[in-house]
Amino acid sequence: MAREFEVRREQDLPATPEQVWHAVATGAGNLGWLYPMEVEPRVGGKVTRGDGTVVAWEPPTHFAVRVSMDNGFSNTLSYRIAPLDGGTAHLRMGIHWVHTGVVDDTWNWDTKSDAAEKHVDFYQHGLAEYLRHFAGRPAVYAKAQRPETTTDPADFAALRRRLGLPDDAAVGDRFPLLVPGPDGGPEEVVVDWLSTDFVGLRGPDALYRFFNGSSWNWPIWLGHHLFAEDADEEQATKAWTAWLNDTQA
Repeated sequence: MAREFEVRREQDLPATPEQVWHAVATGAGNLGWLYPMEVEPRVGGKVTRGDGTVVAWEPPTHFAVRVSMDNGFSNTLSYRIAPLDGGTAHLRMGIHWVHTGVVDDTWNWDTKSDAAEKHVDFYQHGLAEYLRHFAGRPAVYAKAQRPETTTDPADFAALRRRLGLPDDAAVGDRFPLLVPGPDGGPEEVVVDWLSTDFVGLRGPDALYRFFNGSSWNWPIWLGHHLFAEDADEEQATKAWTAWLNDTQA
């Protein structure tokens, strides 16, 4: 018997429908808030993330992608964009997961659905931050993760302290972040998201994203969107990988 669940979200966004379309339906836009995902612009076109296929292509109002896997799992990601007054837009997004194989204890369905709900909220917030502060600016994406999984919340608490976040930090707080790398240094950032599972920091030319794995027995990892003209993906990835794995610092 098939098992399925959906996540649906709606939000008003500070951007035109065309800007929202660019953010969700193009490879260049995805780099600014999501992750690398090149899109062939047509129905039936290929999507590099998860070997997906474009199933709806109606710019700038409707975009959808379906990913199918050999283990009986598939998901469909859909965006519907409508214009609002004042050059803004309303976005309705949905993700529909289906599993047609045997769902046993190793599948961890409840864990996957909980993680999906929370990650969607974090990413949709990141989309709004990108459109409000960096819309249309070219980005590079720097990702790093620790090699081991964790179930200990103290691991992410330690990472927060290394970032310079006090225990009573709140969204809207500003503080200097010591950015690693040869060209790094103190950079004033604002906390734009703070929860048990995620930390989001916004700098003048970056969205810094940190992901706690302990809730789902996953590794701790980070995925940053860098907008500075001289941002170098390889250099930034190397520097943040070293920072993330230096747990004795």
